[in-house]
Amino acid sequence: MRGAPPAPPAGVTYEQDGPLLRIVGQFRGFVSGPRDLGVDGDALDRLIARQRDFFAGRGEAVEWKTRAHDIPADLTDRLRAAGFVPEERETVLVGRAADMAGHAPALPDGVTLRRVTADADMRRIAAMESAVWEDDWNWLAEDLIGRVAAAPDEIAVYVAEADGEVVCAAWLAFRAGTGFASLWGGSTLAAWRRKGIYRALVAERARLAAARDVTYLHVDASDDSAPILRRLGFHAVTTTTPYVWSPPAG
Repeated sequence: MRGAPPAPPAGVTYEQDGPLLRIVGQFRGFVSGPRDLGVDGDALDRLIARQRDFFAGRGEAVEWKTRAHDIPADLTDRLRAAGFVPEERETVLVGRAADMAGHAPALPDGVTLRRVTADADMRRIAAMESAVWEDDWNWLAEDLIGRVAAAPDEIAVYVAEADGEVVCAAWLAFRAGTGFASLWGGSTLAAWRRKGIYRALVAERARLAAARDVTYLHVDASDDSAPILRRLGFHAVTTTTPYVWSPPAG
């Protein structure tokens, strides 16, 4: 859960600041640490402020990824005090890839699944996500393009299409040497929800993971996705909440 892909996209760099991994060059900064940061009190406040100020100097937002079992227990209080704001909590789920591969529902008439690698398809995915979330998700296209170019064997991107339109998209990230792969994405246009498309993309990615001898799948699931995944046999292990600091408007 806490590492970073071994082959970062072009323009993305990894830096270590004490116990923290800092990722620079994405659409916003990213910070992650071990379960026990090994610092507390004033030292922790200084560590948090250093991350905020680093990205403030770049004029960028930064996400600090937290988990419910992180230590020290007052980490999130200190993040709030430093100006970080929590986004929606997600449930961390784990399931066996081989089990999930057998849960493929029939797709609606006219819907097809396809693995994609072309830049144009990544931009179509970003346009679909922008429509779903009513926000500008163009950064996602550049993120996926960069990740596919840097390490094509570490990511598999899929779309569900109907009449040439991307109606859902999801991707699978491999982490060599761990026995785990991670499921990401899965947003679906409103008119195409509750038709089995999300579950079909879970099964499709699970089949690829199982074929590559991956034992487990990991998901940071929204409240919408978590019940579906539990019904498929995933098990909750903890929760995760991103804390985000953004530069002042204007």
